[in-house]
Amino acid sequence: MKIIRIALACLCLSLCLPSLALRAQTSAPHLEKRGQATQLIVDGAPFLMLSGELHNSSSSSLAYMEPIWPRLAALGLNTVVTPLSWELIEPEEGKYDYTLVDGLLKQARASHQKIVFLWLASWKNGMSSYAPRWVKKDTRRFPRVVARNEEVEILSPQGASTEEADARAFAALMRHIKQVDSNDHTVLMMQLENEVGVLGDTRDHSEIANKSFESPVPAVLTAYLKAHHDSLYPELRELLDANGDKTSGTWAEVFGDTMRADEIFMAWNYARYIQAVGAHGKAEYDIPMYVNTWLNDYNATPGQYPSGCPEPWVVDVWRAAGTAIDLYAPDLYSTDFVTWCKHYHRDGNPLYMPEAVGKEIGAANVFYALGEEAGLGFSPFGIESEASDKDPLGESYATLAKLAPMILAHQAAGDIHGFVLSGESSSVEFTMGDTVLHVSLDNSFDGEAKGGYGIIMATGKDEFLGAGKGFRVTFTPKPRTGPKVGISYVEEGDFNNGKWVAGRRMNGDEDEQGVAWRFNPHAQSIEKVVLYRYQ
Repeated sequence: MKIIRIALACLCLSLCLPSLALRAQTSAPHLEKRGQATQLIVDGAPFLMLSGELHNSSSSSLAYMEPIWPRLAALGLNTVVTPLSWELIEPEEGKYDYTLVDGLLKQARASHQKIVFLWLASWKNGMSSYAPRWVKKDTRRFPRVVARNEEVEILSPQGASTEEADARAFAALMRHIKQVDSNDHTVLMMQLENEVGVLGDTRDHSEIANKSFESPVPAVLTAYLKAHHDSLYPELRELLDANGDKTSGTWAEVFGDTMRADEIFMAWNYARYIQAVGAHGKAEYDIPMYVNTWLNDYNATPGQYPSGCPEPWVVDVWRAAGTAIDLYAPDLYSTDFVTWCKHYHRDGNPLYMPEAVGKEIGAANVFYALGEEAGLGFSPFGIESEASDKDPLGESYATLAKLAPMILAHQAAGDIHGFVLSGESSSVEFTMGDTVLHVSLDNSFDGEAKGGYGIIMATGKDEFLGAGKGFRVTFTPKPRTGPKVGISYVEEGDFNNGKWVAGRRMNGDEDEQGVAWRFNPHAQSIEKVVLYRYQ
C-alpha cells in the first residue's frame, strides 16, 4: 500500500507540474516581494531590466524604428521604454487605432526585446501637447489650467470629462494589450502620463480649482496622513507638525498658507486623476504601473518645475489617492545620483528610473542602482542616439547581463553592494557577514584613477564575486579582535551558460602581492576573491 501511495503521489505531481508551469508562463508581469527586495516577475522568474528610453517621437513611425532595433540589441538592451501617444491611439473620439501598438510589439519580439510603454495622454513634461485634437480644441468640455491669470495649454486635473476620456482610452489600450500580449508578455510595465504638474505657477488658479482649494481637504487624505504619520517623508511630516497636525480644514489651514500648500493641492489632484486612469487600465490588464518625476534638483520653487509631480516630499499624498500606481520613479539627470536614489528607494517603493544619463556616467551609475538600491532596472534617455556596442553603457550592460541571475538572487538575499567612486567620493565601506570591505579608487595602476564603479556579492564563506573597474578592495575582520583576513587568491573569469569559467589567477602586481583585490581602470572585469583567516 505504501508503494501504491507513493506512486499515486508521483502521478499527481507529474500531472500538476505542467499546469503549474503553464500558470507561471501565463501569469502577467507583476511586482513581488522576494526576500529583502521587491522585484519584477516575468513568466514566474525575476527579471532585471537593462533598458533605455527612446526620444519622444521615434516610435511614432514604424518605418523610422525599423533600423533602430538592431542598434538597441547591439547595445545590450533587453527592454525598450517607448512612448504611445493618446493622439495616435484615439485620433477621433471613440475610434481606436492600434496599428502602432501592434507594429511595435512585432518589431520588439523580432529583436528579442521587452517593452515598457509610456502613456503620453493628458500631460507630458507638464504640458498637454499629446492629447488628441478633439480634446485640445474643446476647452469647455476639457478645461485648462489658469496660470498667472492666463489659460495655458495644460489640461486641468479638475476636469471630470478629461479624466473620463483619458481613462476610457487607457482602458481600451490595456484591453487590447491583454488580447495581443497576455501570452508573450512583451509589455512589462506602463508609465502613466509624463512629468505631470503645473508649469508657470504654483497651482491651477481656474475658477473650479480656486473653489476646490478654498474647500476642506478631503477626509481620505487627512486620514491617510494621520494613520501614516510616523512613516511619512520627513519634510511632509514636519510641515504637518508645524501647522498643528490638523485633520480638517482648508488646504491653507492644514498645510499652511504657502506655496507648499499649493504644491500639495496639485499633487492630490493629479494623483486622484491618474490613480483613477490607472485603475481603469488595471481592471482590463493588471501589470505594474508607475508615474515618473521631473526632479527639483536646483532648489527651485513649484511652477519652475511641474508643481504637483511626485517629488519625494509629496509621494505620500499620491499614495493616499489610490493604489493603482505601483511605484514612483525619478527621472535622474542629477549629478547627485546616489542621494536621489535613496529618496525614492523607500519602503513600498522599489527603484526604477525610466530616464537617466547614459554614456560614461550611466555606465557607472547602473552598478550602484542595481547593486546598492536593488533597482528593477536602469534606463538612459535618448538611447537610440548612443546605441553602439562600443558605447560605455554597452560594456556595462554586457557585464550585468552575465550577472543578472546572481544579482537578482543576491538582491533578495540582501548580500550585495554597488558603488560609484570619484575624486569627491573616493571610498566606501560596508560589512558583509564577518568581513569589512574597504573599497577605494585604485590609484596604483598608472597614476590616480579618475573614477571607478562596481558591484560585489557575497557568494560563500570568505568568498566574493565582483565586477566593474577602477577600484581596489581590502579586508578586515569583524570584530577586529578576531582572526586576521588574508587573500587566498583572486581569479579573473567569465560566465558561460551561468557557470563560472576561470581565467587568469591574479597575483603579484595584479593584487599588490596579496594585499588588495584590484580592478583595472581601463576595462571592466568579473573577478572572484577567496579569503583565508589566520592568527
